[in-house]
Amino acid sequence: MKENKNRYKSKVSMQNSEEIEEVKKLLATAESKIRAARQKLFSSEIGSKAEDVEVEDDSESIQGVFDGEKMITKDKKEYQVPPNYSSKSKLVPGDVLKLTVSADGKYLFKQISPVPRKNAVGILEETGDGQFQVDVSKKKYSVLLASVTYFKAKVGDKLSVILPESGDSEWAAVDNIV
Repeated sequence: MKENKNRYKSKVSMQNSEEIEEVKKLLATAESKIRAARQKLFSSEIGSKAEDVEVEDDSESIQGVFDGEKMITKDKKEYQVPPNYSSKSKLVPGDVLKLTVSADGKYLFKQISPVPRKNAVGILEETGDGQFQVDVSKKKYSVLLASVTYFKAKVGDKLSVILPESGDSEWAAVDNIV
C-alpha cells in the first residue's frame, strides 16, 4: 500500500515538474513572440507607434516616438526633446518616450520603451553648417551637437555609436570616443 502511494506521489510530482517545464517553454515562446511583435511595431511608421494617454493627477502624459531630435505623437504633434537629455540617455530613433506636462507647464521626458540596439564605430565629420555626422562604413548618421560637445570630440575622431537594430535610421547616439 505504501509502495503504491509513493509511486503515485512520484508520478504526480513527475507530472507537475513536466507541466512546469511545459509552462516555462510556453512562456518563453510567448515572450519571444511579444518581443518580435514589438520590434515589428517599432520599425513601422512613427505615427502608428504612439498613443496619447491621460494621467489622473494635475498633469497630462503623452506618449510618442523619438525621431533623433523630437518626440512625435500618434497624431503627428512634435515635441522638442532637450538635446542634453537625448545625449545623456543615448536615445535612438524608435525609442518610445513619455512626456509629462505638469499643471504649471513643466515638461518632463522619460524613456519608457527602448528599441533593440546595435553598436558601430565611425568617423566624426562636420556637415558645414555646424552640425555633425558619423560615417559608419560609408553610411552617414547625424549626431547631436550636445553629444559631440560632451565628449569633446573633434572632426576625424573615431566614435562608438548606438543605432536601432532594425530599420533605416538617419540618427545615431554617441556612446563614446574610441
